[in-house]
Amino acid sequence: MTSQTLKNFLDENLEDLKGRGLYNVIDPLESPNGPIIKIDGRDLINLSSNNYLGLATDERLKKAAKQAIDQYGVGAGAVRTINGTLKIHEELEQKLAEFKHTEAAIAYQSGFNCNMAAISAVMDKEDAILSDELNHASIIDGCRLSRAKIIRYNHSDMDDLRAKAKEAKESGQYKKLMVITDGVFSMDGDVAKLPEIVEIAEEYDMMTYVDDAHGSGVLGKGAGTVKHFGLSEKVDFQIGTLSKAIGVVGGYVAGKQALIDWLKVRSRPFLFSTSLTPADVAASIEAIDILLNSTELQEKLWENSRYLKKGLKDLGFNIGNSETPITPCIIGEEKTTQDFSKRLNEEGVYAKSIVFPTVPRGTGRVRNMPTAAHTKEMLDQALATYEKVGKEMDVI
Repeated sequence: MTSQTLKNFLDENLEDLKGRGLYNVIDPLESPNGPIIKIDGRDLINLSSNNYLGLATDERLKKAAKQAIDQYGVGAGAVRTINGTLKIHEELEQKLAEFKHTEAAIAYQSGFNCNMAAISAVMDKEDAILSDELNHASIIDGCRLSRAKIIRYNHSDMDDLRAKAKEAKESGQYKKLMVITDGVFSMDGDVAKLPEIVEIAEEYDMMTYVDDAHGSGVLGKGAGTVKHFGLSEKVDFQIGTLSKAIGVVGGYVAGKQALIDWLKVRSRPFLFSTSLTPADVAASIEAIDILLNSTELQEKLWENSRYLKKGLKDLGFNIGNSETPITPCIIGEEKTTQDFSKRLNEEGVYAKSIVFPTVPRGTGRVRNMPTAAHTKEMLDQALATYEKVGKEMDVI
């Protein structure tokens, strides 16, 4: 029998979310997650995927995954520290270090796991973390798990960061200080001011930690935001995911060999969770090889990104100040935003609404994610749909 207390809690809160336009409906796909997807038997232009380079459906990755299953099976069978480390896990980590221009790397089951693992393995209740106020939820949770003092600084406000770093350092309360930022902020598409962050970190003896989930494979000729700014030797922790531009699933931390050695003996998701599957590892290796040997996919991604941004801006949409392919159309009110997304869907364009609490109240947006796999014809059709729905709803 269900607890009445639980039933009351769920009924009341689910109805509240639905009434305020904050309830998210999940749409299962009946097709691969490519530039065109099928939902409920309908083909839709897909502008909601993080599959930046189209690698999630790439034939080369599928072939590598199938070969790995034939050789190793479908699962690793244990945690890494017992006997769940296959030779290809080590090969992946070597490739990741080469890709990120670091001494070493460690792979995890997800990018979220990386932030659970790395922050709490190094920081504790005697330390303080300076964290950008718009950092991803996984960073926030990782900071909480560490039990360190969390000091939020205003988004990309270097004066505020410097003032709070100075105060924390001079207080003498903390053994260690760390500054954490996303490389690319996923809701607005802006890029962290890493040169200034590193300068402030050096001034106040802070460790530097960059979660580059949306920058890896996109900026720095694929190597990410840190490489884009030429700071590979200056950033202590480079966090990345294998689920966005790489097209598979998993995450990693790249840095000095001593840091990776420490994470292998002290980070809990590494110690207590079964390894990445052989197929995922092999596909990720193939993807990284592709990116190490060619910039063709990145160039196509940026070409499509510029085309879509210009088209939406020319139509009169507010696309914010994105510096990356992430292209928000900021609508504002939550219910209107969800209705706008629904109308796009009805007209053949899948672009999900993103509302509070993922973004601040009153800044609801439809986030567009152009990829290297989109054709100009697809983007033109999407723009025509945006124009139709935008005028119909008096958004433009």
